[in-house]
Amino acid sequence: MRTGMYYRGLAKNTPTTPLHRPPISFPAPPKRVLVVCTQRIGDVLLATPLARSVKAAWPDAQLDFLVLPGTQGVLEGNPDVHQVLAFPQRASLGEKLAQLGKIWRRYDLAFAAIPSDRARIFAWAAARNAVGFTTAEEASWLKRHLLKIAVPFDNLQTHTVTMGLRLVEALGLPAIGQVQTPRVPAENWRQRLEQLGLTGIIDYVIIHPNPKFRYKMWDSDKWIPLISWLRQQGTEVLLTGSGDPTEASYVRDIASKVPEGCRCLTGLLSLAETAELLKGARLFVGPDTAVTHLAAATGIPTIALFGPSNPVKWGPWPKDWPAGESPWPFVGSKQQGNVRLIQGPGDCVPCLFEGCDRHLDSDSKCLQDISVERIIDAAREALTA
Repeated sequence: MRTGMYYRGLAKNTPTTPLHRPPISFPAPPKRVLVVCTQRIGDVLLATPLARSVKAAWPDAQLDFLVLPGTQGVLEGNPDVHQVLAFPQRASLGEKLAQLGKIWRRYDLAFAAIPSDRARIFAWAAARNAVGFTTAEEASWLKRHLLKIAVPFDNLQTHTVTMGLRLVEALGLPAIGQVQTPRVPAENWRQRLEQLGLTGIIDYVIIHPNPKFRYKMWDSDKWIPLISWLRQQGTEVLLTGSGDPTEASYVRDIASKVPEGCRCLTGLLSLAETAELLKGARLFVGPDTAVTHLAAATGIPTIALFGPSNPVKWGPWPKDWPAGESPWPFVGSKQQGNVRLIQGPGDCVPCLFEGCDRHLDSDSKCLQDISVERIIDAAREALTA
């Protein structure tokens, strides 16, 4: 997820009334439905309420997802999903035609869950009935007519979950704002806990210190006193992260500097295993990243550190939050449900840019100015509650 690319620069007063070509009429409930979400892990996770709403309305429908490779793990074990197709983004013309051929008219209904040409084309190819987004900047005849129903996309004032649910509302279906986390069968998870040496650990906190991009990072030196304080409260601290070498090195370096010690699990857990581990935690602390959304969806107390990103659109969706308005204001920190969103200070916050230097590897002063004491106070309150 990001504030750049197609997510920036759209008008604040983007209309939200669906633009119909002839309305979709189903003589019977659709038998096969495709959700196209060819974006990042967080985007795919936040598209699961759309799938939940479709399955609640049409429980006998076979619902598939089309995603990018590397993101399908966030759908593992999802009871609403029958099959996940992963199509590489970089492909030759022949490979792209083969991708289209694989899904050509195999579905009764397809949703383009993000406002991109790629998603719209796949949805159009998959079904005669395609529902998706258009933007004020993408109002060409062709882009509108790839879709049977075109829903105007709002970039600023609508949460990503709510925006996705507008697609099912355009069909007259009830919207269900339930983010579905991936899951592992209970027996498999017990075996993994034994393999990881985590059997019997009950009182623990999970920290995910590394977002995908530097501009969403808190100062690495601030994680150390926070983890140290948590250890002094008698809790185990488990650090999570991906197997990416740079991220793994970053997380291990933090773990090595905590005087009281902590467990580093970077690179050892799948997304589904991370979700299972989160379910038993007393607290989660992390930046604006997909794992923070996972934590919020499990229902555990979650502290999310936000800087330049728009919380109205990207703030973690609390568990059991009803479909509708965003839980978060544009400016200011707040507790909603099981989530405490802490926004960095500054008159420019949130700027909606990639850091102060406006590139992915930039620092964000607003995040660096969030004090350790402020996060410790929030953690103390969560642990006490």
